[in-house]
Amino acid sequence: MGESSVLRSSYKEYVAGMLAGVATVIVGHPFDTVKVKLQKHNTGAHGIKYKGGLHCTARILKTEGVKGLYCGATSSFLGMAFESSLSFGIYSQTKKSLQGEIRNEKPQPLAIVPSGAFAGAIISLILCPSELIKCRMQVQGVDSSLPSSSRYSGPIDCALKTVKTEGITGIFRGGVATLLRESIGNAIFFSIYEHVRYYMHLSVGDGSGDPEHLIDAGIGILSGGLGGIACWCAVLPMDVAKTIIQTSPDKNHTRNPFRVLESIYRRSGLGGCYTGLGPTIVRAFPANAAAIVTWELAMKMLGIKRN
Repeated sequence: MGESSVLRSSYKEYVAGMLAGVATVIVGHPFDTVKVKLQKHNTGAHGIKYKGGLHCTARILKTEGVKGLYCGATSSFLGMAFESSLSFGIYSQTKKSLQGEIRNEKPQPLAIVPSGAFAGAIISLILCPSELIKCRMQVQGVDSSLPSSSRYSGPIDCALKTVKTEGITGIFRGGVATLLRESIGNAIFFSIYEHVRYYMHLSVGDGSGDPEHLIDAGIGILSGGLGGIACWCAVLPMDVAKTIIQTSPDKNHTRNPFRVLESIYRRSGLGGCYTGLGPTIVRAFPANAAAIVTWELAMKMLGIKRN
């Protein structure tokens, strides 16, 4: 009976994580499109340069309409739903395993950090192909220098053409950068989230009745949002390298993220390594807040109690 209960709880944690991923894409994808376009165009030696996030957004709306902001969203929905399901599920299960029988409600860094890093490493294997397709779809707007013959009609066409021209390994281009971004990013995100959540609950005390739900939502928004900002401030350079590697038309382009960052630094300085910081930070708070609030609400509705 106890084992059956554990299995049901594990399953529900993955379902809650999947719903969190869907919420992340709905809220955050337009900002992500702007970030990717800035990273692609503003770090290159040639082509159009955007003055900033607002200029890029206005340019997309003018030339492609609102749907331009959701370009590549199909693969993003599928990738993020699956990725988020695994991320939250693996993190929760690994953390429980590492904490063992310890009932201390205070966050345990020795359990949180490796759990987050492990979850990030696993999801990077799934996330890399979906991110490659998403990024290639996002950068092929009217400002792209790609010839029409090299453009994609949709995510499936993008995947098929990539495999045809670069082989099956082509779909995993940028894998090292994705692995580093996700493992480091998840460790930071969950560490900030758990600590902010714990100390905010400690400061507000125990609520009761309807206001308790509002308090939980408010804490979820702040802890998730701050966790997202901390995460992206730390891993944005690796994300810039990943975008350059995955969207380069040259199939022989280096896949070493550190070499890419070195090249960007020599050409554009430290600011070049943080290209897209504005829309990334603007996206990080609401997207991650939505993910955490959705995850915690889903967990509560599914009958999973969190300390």
